[in-house]
Amino acid sequence: MRDINRIILHCTATEASKHVSVDTIRKWHTSSPRNWRDIGYHYVILLDGTIALGRPVADQGAHTKGENHDSIGCAYVGGLLDGKPHDTMTAYQDMSWLMLVNSLRTVFGPLTLHGHNEFANKACPSFVVAEKYSFLY
Repeated sequence: MRDINRIILHCTATEASKHVSVDTIRKWHTSSPRNWRDIGYHYVILLDGTIALGRPVADQGAHTKGENHDSIGCAYVGGLLDGKPHDTMTAYQDMSWLMLVNSLRTVFGPLTLHGHNEFANKACPSFVVAEKYSFLY
């Protein structure tokens, strides 16, 4: 097992109410121009709060350039409102995210939390993780 020290949260950059499945994201990631071997995220939180499995946690993700070696990549479906970055997490997604963080910390220890936007000039996950989830720090 690789050393895991962080969780990095992403969004799918899709409209708030648009359902997106893990299989759809896997197709986005494994087809041109990316041509990755699998979905880049380890977990995807669907609109109804379901936590869907992506790439195995033991495998390095492909979610944040230069930051994948020691992180777990999680994405929630959404992140856009009328085509603009916006925190669109549903209450179900929010609760699932908190449960996932708690579970991963139980298994791997005191993992730090980050948003993709801390490592790239992107809006993703469409909010500042440290502000929204300050109570987890």
